[in-house]
Amino acid sequence: MRKLIIFLFVISFSSLKAQEEAVSKMTLSEYLGYVKMYHPIVKQANLIINNSEANLLKARGSFDPKIEVDYTKKQFKEKEYYNKLNGAFKIPTWYGVEFKANFEQNDGVFLNPENSVPLDGLYSAGVSVSLARGLLTNQRMASLKQAKYFLEQAKEDQQITVNTILYDASLSYFNWLKTYNEKRVYDDFLNNAKIRFEGTKRAFQEGEKPAIDTLEARITLNTRKLNLEKARIKLIKASLELSNFLWLNENTPVELKESIIPDLNTYNAIDKTFNIALFNNENFEIENHPKIRSLEYKIKSLDVEKRLKMNNLLPKIDLQYNFISPNGDQINSFNTNNYKAGINFSMPLFIRKERGDLKLAKIKLQDKQLESETVKVVIKNKIDAIQQELSSFIIQSDFTANIVRDYDVLLKAEERKFFLGESSLFLVNYREEKYIDSKLKAISLENSFFKSKATLFKEAVLKPL
Repeated sequence: MRKLIIFLFVISFSSLKAQEEAVSKMTLSEYLGYVKMYHPIVKQANLIINNSEANLLKARGSFDPKIEVDYTKKQFKEKEYYNKLNGAFKIPTWYGVEFKANFEQNDGVFLNPENSVPLDGLYSAGVSVSLARGLLTNQRMASLKQAKYFLEQAKEDQQITVNTILYDASLSYFNWLKTYNEKRVYDDFLNNAKIRFEGTKRAFQEGEKPAIDTLEARITLNTRKLNLEKARIKLIKASLELSNFLWLNENTPVELKESIIPDLNTYNAIDKTFNIALFNNENFEIENHPKIRSLEYKIKSLDVEKRLKMNNLLPKIDLQYNFISPNGDQINSFNTNNYKAGINFSMPLFIRKERGDLKLAKIKLQDKQLESETVKVVIKNKIDAIQQELSSFIIQSDFTANIVRDYDVLLKAEERKFFLGESSLFLVNYREEKYIDSKLKAISLENSFFKSKATLFKEAVLKPL
């Protein structure tokens, strides 16, 4: 009888060992590496920076030198009414100053006298200046500054987005590992149920056990098969969920093969993978947190907008002065005796629109400043809570390990008593149920521990190794 049980156990163990040798392992680090390299949402996060770089290029375009040509001609009843050519080259500068060179050539029977120029044309060179509104700050200056801040903000936001994707991916990996471990438990105990059923059946056939024991052993065997089937389906679903994050080149999704298993040594590698081995609250600098840095760049951008709205309270005074000469190739021909100048002044009497814009800009700025202070407190409290939770998990893990070990001792003792005829199959199954339950709770606790590690990685926005 005992030789039969040992023989069945050896065969089951050998079969399981052969299956394990045929599989390959995918570690958490390898998995997150694939996600970070190929996942479409990670690539989409990189577009945030590309978009901001394009906006920065667009803002810099406001300071590009510009060539303008304006040519108009009117011919009616064989008469040339006018023929006007006006070409200009403009160079905008950082402040409200613009340099301009101009060539003008006009003729015609009905040409407006103010457009009359020498036969070879008229050259001019000068400058236009905004003396009040637009001198120290203006829309193009503000747009360029904001574009630079938005680019830096985009880099921080991109890191947060990638970090969030890696966090979601890691949760799928942990769920995959959890369901795999649960299936292993049911696999192991299914073998025990098979051995026990075959042994009880043989004992019944030899007249050593009553028929009721074989019925109970069969119920236990079918229960183990049912639990294993449920665990198998859960593992398949977890594998498919994991496959959502696995991609290869050219946006090719990958389906996880059954021969690939999770790393059972994840507990010892998780800190290194998430780069949290040396993390502690004392060394954590909240000011360097990507979320805070992103808000700071947003605040700087809003401050630029506020300064622009303040500048709009000033009157608009634009001054133009151009030296003119018929000889553009002779620099000394430009002098103060020949010039074209002008001034433009405008200002709303009540400036209600400008005051309203300024007030709105101040409200937006204050709102982001308050949000920044709130987020700092929230992040600190979240990280502190996670640290406390992780410390508690270590204590809980020790208790759970002791419980599992004690249930294992009880089960083995009950099995020895059963084979000696001093116990019943009911007690053995009861001890085994408790042992299975304790192992499943240990797996669930480990999964919660891994999730807390991932949450710390997410909240602190750390870069994985």
